[in-house]
Amino acid sequence: MNLWQRLFLAFAVLTSVVLGGFVLWQQYAFHHDFQRYLDDTALAQLSDQAPELAAAYAAHGDWAFLREDPGQLGRWLSPRRAWPPDFPGHHGMGPPHAWAPPRVSLTDASGAQVAGDPHVGPGGQAVPVLWQGRRVGTLWLAPGPGPTDEVDRAFAAAQRRTALRAGAVALLLALLLAWGVARMLLAPLAALAAGTRALAAGDFGRRVPSDRRDELGRLARDFNQLAATLEQHRDARRQWGVDIAHELRTPLGVLRGEIQALQDGVRTPDRTALDSLEAECMRLTTLVEDLYQLALADAGALEYRFETFDFAVRVRDAVARRQPAFADAGLRLTADVCATLSVRGDPRRLDQLLDNLLVNAMRYTDAPGRVRVTLARRGMRTYLWVDDSAPGVPSEALPHLFDRLYRVDASRSRAQGGAGLGLAIVAAIAAAHGGSVEAGMSPLGGLRVEVCLSGAGEYA
Repeated sequence: MNLWQRLFLAFAVLTSVVLGGFVLWQQYAFHHDFQRYLDDTALAQLSDQAPELAAAYAAHGDWAFLREDPGQLGRWLSPRRAWPPDFPGHHGMGPPHAWAPPRVSLTDASGAQVAGDPHVGPGGQAVPVLWQGRRVGTLWLAPGPGPTDEVDRAFAAAQRRTALRAGAVALLLALLLAWGVARMLLAPLAALAAGTRALAAGDFGRRVPSDRRDELGRLARDFNQLAATLEQHRDARRQWGVDIAHELRTPLGVLRGEIQALQDGVRTPDRTALDSLEAECMRLTTLVEDLYQLALADAGALEYRFETFDFAVRVRDAVARRQPAFADAGLRLTADVCATLSVRGDPRRLDQLLDNLLVNAMRYTDAPGRVRVTLARRGMRTYLWVDDSAPGVPSEALPHLFDRLYRVDASRSRAQGGAGLGLAIVAAIAAAHGGSVEAGMSPLGGLRVEVCLSGAGEYA
């Protein structure tokens, strides 16, 4: 059974129960109210007839005339409609000569039974019989058993039929409405199901309507966002494969050319040729190692050994080690680091992070130029800034600098070396330390890379 069919069935059962209960309650209320109406009507008749009975009491001086002939009570309590022709003593219109009204009893001033139904007494509805302001008797009316004559029963039956017809029509309309609502509510789910099957088949361009403003609309928007993310990941994976193939093809092509030149005797196997081969091998080794590090980071298998250490000492040592290489490249490397700054992290991985940033700055900064490393603590966070001088990076390229194999070809091309993986590794290490990394414009005129590390520490 489909979901919309189950929803429709649930609506149908609920509607049937509610309408059935309403009809039963309406019938109960009708019978109760109708009986109360009949009782009130009979009581009003007794109230109208009580003065005539009081006048008869005054004419006779007491209730002896009714005690002697209790059946004569009906002569004084004549109803407002024609008497049934089969009543005893009936001789046309008007009350019969001897008839005791049902459900009615008359007691005297002391409460003794005078006439009428002996089973009706105090406890029913009472109508006082007054003569000259003095109670001379009481008429008692017992609760009625319900409609008894043909007219009352016909009226009650008509009301019951009307209620059943109204309930049936309402149920039919409710079922039609429930069918439409069930199909309307679950139509987006059908679209989502089709979209999910399309995603499973690899069609990441599939989108579903998301203009609704309810939970299904939010679900559709989430689905579209998921599909867009999967599409981006697919495109990135394809591009990743293309870029990796290109990165590997370049050093392999150089190696192949160098080896063929040596084989053909074009070049002699001297120190220069061997150094060139070694350089290309190192380039391949670095690329493979970077890919391996990123693969481990993606799998969550990159090894980290956290401890508390003085990060300021590590930064100053790294800068000191790199200063000769920067000087050879025509760059001035300086450090602005506080005396001590204790952090909790992996010293080896944070050294790798700093080395990648320094190599990136040295590789893509024009000589003569300047590179500055700053380490400081603000609140509960540790900040590391690496600023370099021109050339800068276009603002639209800044968000992509940490993408794998991304380069700004205008100023930071493959001519300087590198495969565009160093900053991606920096981002992975920063994330593993509960931090983040961002790129922006440097006050020195080039690129600023900001690394933020979370966690408590002390500095001076």
